[in-house]
Amino acid sequence: MASTSQSLRGKRACKKIFWAVFPHACFILSLVIYAFLGALMFSHIEGNRKVNLSEGYRKFLQNLWYISRNLSDNMTENEEVFKEKIHALLNTAERDWFVNPKDIWTFFGSLFFCCTVFTTVGYGNTYPVTRIGKYLCMLYALFGIPLMFLVLTDMGDILATVLSKSYNEFRKLQSKILASKLCSGSTCNKGDELKSRAQSKVVINEPLTIMEVLKNQPGVKRKPIKYCNAEIFEMLIARENEQAKPTRNKSIERWSSCPELTRGKAMSRVIENFDKIGKQLEKLDVPIVLMVIVIFVYISCAAAILPNWETRLDFQEAFYFCFITLTTIGFGDTQLEHPKFFLFFSLYIIIGMEIVFIAFKLGQDRLIGLYKKVISFCGEKKLPSKKVYPK
Repeated sequence: MASTSQSLRGKRACKKIFWAVFPHACFILSLVIYAFLGALMFSHIEGNRKVNLSEGYRKFLQNLWYISRNLSDNMTENEEVFKEKIHALLNTAERDWFVNPKDIWTFFGSLFFCCTVFTTVGYGNTYPVTRIGKYLCMLYALFGIPLMFLVLTDMGDILATVLSKSYNEFRKLQSKILASKLCSGSTCNKGDELKSRAQSKVVINEPLTIMEVLKNQPGVKRKPIKYCNAEIFEMLIARENEQAKPTRNKSIERWSSCPELTRGKAMSRVIENFDKIGKQLEKLDVPIVLMVIVIFVYISCAAAILPNWETRLDFQEAFYFCFITLTTIGFGDTQLEHPKFFLFFSLYIIIGMEIVFIAFKLGQDRLIGLYKKVISFCGEKKLPSKKVYPK
């Protein structure tokens, strides 16, 4: 019997954990599926397009031939003038003239493009060229960006809970250390304090009248004191709380015979978890300096790993690239040679964007508080001073 009861408890605990994790896994899985579907779509549309050499390509080759011919005919031409002409000509060139679309729009290249779309990074190195690809890109971003923000909000609750608990535990440990240092120099009679607190509590097991409640108090036995209405009201509330013990729900006894009831309660808990998205993020209150330190350490770790496969990047360039990515600025000035390796950092990107988002929200709250103080200060200064007339 003991083994069966323990197994039932284990199954119930596993079910609770499953239904608690289900909403978070649902969001992340839907985003992954959405990214894979977008990669298949764009790789098929943009990768199989035909490259038509336009009139601009012919003019580019013709101008390049003229510049090279003038250089060969006039060897004494100024080198700076030649560089300016070549630079101006190369600015008119398009990348599609020299690159095969299938080399760019592979599955991993398309997946990297989809990630840059719904994360709003948009490096600009890869972009749709066909008309249908541009229309589908707008439609893909229209649904992908809200889904990404939903995942960020959901992940933000988890990170906010972890950060809040870690910070609160650190503060508790710090207060305990300070209290131990203070109590080491003086005697701390905690037992007497606990006894006095226990005596001050109202413990009533049976319904009593107001006079009996007052007579049972230790203060009344020592000396007759007239209690005010507020104190009498608090005593009555304490008695009601003792009497109103939670009764056993009979529906709980039927769960073992009616599994539909457990399913209904589990589904209601899942719905409540969906409704609570973003609540923990609103309650987060940690110092902004701590978030800045976390961001610096987080980006530094990736900047130390990224140059292992991106050999053209050093630590500073990798740090700059990670910061531009996590803040969704995405200039596109730093290009990756192996973007498919960077896709393994997708979880890192999502968590990093969430950390930056939390830091921005904390900074926003601090700015709002500062604006309130400034406005209240200016309002107090502009208020006319009251004149005091002599009597």
